[in-house]
Amino acid sequence: MEYTLQDRELSWLHFNGRVLQEAEDPSVPLFERLFFCGVFSSNLDEYFRVRVASLRSLLRLGKGDVDKLGIDPHRLLHEIHRLVLAQQERYGGILREIFRELAEVGIHVVTQETVSEDHGAFLRESFRDSIRPLLDPLRLDGGEQPPFLENRAIYLVVELWEADATRLDSWVPDYALVEVPSRVPRFVTLPSLGDRHEVMYVDDVIRYNLPELFSRHEVGRSWAVKLTRDAELPVEDEFEGDLVEAIRRSLGRRSEGVPSRFLYDMRAPYVVVHRLQRRLGLDEEDLVLGARYHNLSDYMSFPRFGLREHAYPEWPPLAHPVLEGVDSILSDVRERDRVVHFPYQSFDYVLRFLEEAAGDPRVEEIWLTVYRVAGDSAVLTAILDAARAGKNVTTFMEVQARFDEESNLAWGDRLEAAGVRTLYSMRGLKVHAKIALVVRREETERKRYAFVGTGNFNEKTSRIYADHGVFTSDERITRDVEQVFRFLAGEISEPETEHLLVAPFTLREGFYDLIAHEAGRAEAGEPSGMTLKMNALEDEKIIRRLYEASRAGVPIDVIVRGICRLVPGRPDQSETVRARSILDRYLEHARIYRFHHDGEERLYLASADWMKRNLSRRVEVAMPLYDAEVRRQMGALLEIQLADNTKARRLDSEGANAYLAREEGEEPIRAQAAFRGFLADLS
Repeated sequence: MEYTLQDRELSWLHFNGRVLQEAEDPSVPLFERLFFCGVFSSNLDEYFRVRVASLRSLLRLGKGDVDKLGIDPHRLLHEIHRLVLAQQERYGGILREIFRELAEVGIHVVTQETVSEDHGAFLRESFRDSIRPLLDPLRLDGGEQPPFLENRAIYLVVELWEADATRLDSWVPDYALVEVPSRVPRFVTLPSLGDRHEVMYVDDVIRYNLPELFSRHEVGRSWAVKLTRDAELPVEDEFEGDLVEAIRRSLGRRSEGVPSRFLYDMRAPYVVVHRLQRRLGLDEEDLVLGARYHNLSDYMSFPRFGLREHAYPEWPPLAHPVLEGVDSILSDVRERDRVVHFPYQSFDYVLRFLEEAAGDPRVEEIWLTVYRVAGDSAVLTAILDAARAGKNVTTFMEVQARFDEESNLAWGDRLEAAGVRTLYSMRGLKVHAKIALVVRREETERKRYAFVGTGNFNEKTSRIYADHGVFTSDERITRDVEQVFRFLAGEISEPETEHLLVAPFTLREGFYDLIAHEAGRAEAGEPSGMTLKMNALEDEKIIRRLYEASRAGVPIDVIVRGICRLVPGRPDQSETVRARSILDRYLEHARIYRFHHDGEERLYLASADWMKRNLSRRVEVAMPLYDAEVRRQMGALLEIQLADNTKARRLDSEGANAYLAREEGEEPIRAQAAFRGFLADLS
């Protein structure tokens, strides 16, 4: 039977449409709406760097090769551009409304045309001191080779006229490219005039000072442009040599990737756009209409002038009801499992776990996987301290974590220099599991303690990513965690696990079995059900099994933040499936899978989404939750999210993102606030 699948790329755009909903929602505080505008722009930029660039690469294949893939990249790219254009038009309207409201509270964004001359001396001084030394203008038509535009950098295309108007060639302008430096803040706060706060884009500070920059010319108009390049690292064709060295070499070529989008100010004359296209060697498909400003992800750092009433109220981390008061996390975890919920509770408990292990003379070994860490990582600082204290420390450093390769390589060098055994990526297999293992000598036994989480060991992202992690000394789990590390170290060819589901070995088949069990019970007329929370539902094989389970009558609730290729509510396919997405102040990042299983509920916490890459091409871990209190808390989270009638949207094939209707008289439930309240009651 042929099942209906949503297109992956369009489903992602529907997700970004949900981000726009947050920017548009008048119940969201003003600064947070502008923040979501920045998130939308950042998401879209990465989408073009990665997904659209991949589709564009298909156009370079022969027709026969493309036909084998079962997609029409021309048609899909056309549909993508249609949807993106519609979203950008909506985005522009949202921004205009936000800036109108900002003006009402005394914050005004001014341009080089509207800024008061009272600020002239300040703008000229700021330009000369902080900006001018970073500028190196390029002539568009200077030299045989065209100017090279750096990936994602903003350039001003400046119209220049010869000062001598009597010369014949002065009737036609020249053009220069001025890169807007990223090493200075995007927004310049001008000296306040009473209660009036004024802000300028640094782009406009440069525009204001163009006559000084090009003192030998008459400066005409200027327009912003940006070139986005393919972000994929070209390592897949390098079949020989060390992977780490391949990554190092490839990093230097990322900025040279082929174009995937040339964004230009829609007010630029056609003759200017055509001249840029011809000079830079761009295809017609590269050209995308934009507005006056690019790289609007910078709205995430827009100045707020201390006006807290226009931001989310503070949600300081809650104290963990047990771990906050214990002298030793290791001693407490020896007795029973503990679950922590970020950012509702502090990531400091993970740091305490590692720091305690580093300073404990009985701890002999520490193992850790690293996917993305903070630039000044306290996690890896604790690992360095452990190595200096003489522990046997092993880290597995994933150097194929897109956009974090350089940072991870730098940390790898520091760790190796400190005596940490540092292992690196394997070809064709990313390590995405979030696990740590501490081995302690206790009398005559070798006692293992583990941490298994859904998010990275990153104290900075833990403040905005909603994730969960479990500390455990349960031998059933810790033995399996050690098996995973032994595999990563090359000591065994495959981890032999009895309780953990581990990709690419047992995780896919394990979930297949769990789904099939529910389908079998439904066919027998017995109770069944699944609740599946993840970031993305994309894998066709597992979706097919969900459709088959639905046809058998299994009630299935899907809570998915981003891509969802499953189409819910289709007759004879997915009638028992309900799919929703929740967006709010925290980024929903956890993967939690619950199965009815004859009333003996199976509940898993995982690093893996249900995507082909996670199930087949990564090392991932799904941990069964055995502790009753841990299960109670995670079950409560799922029930709260299923009851959300404020921030939950219904997913469908059209990408309408309709909010779930609230019944008349029904109490509003906002899942993130409700779960925080649930945790506060535990304290």
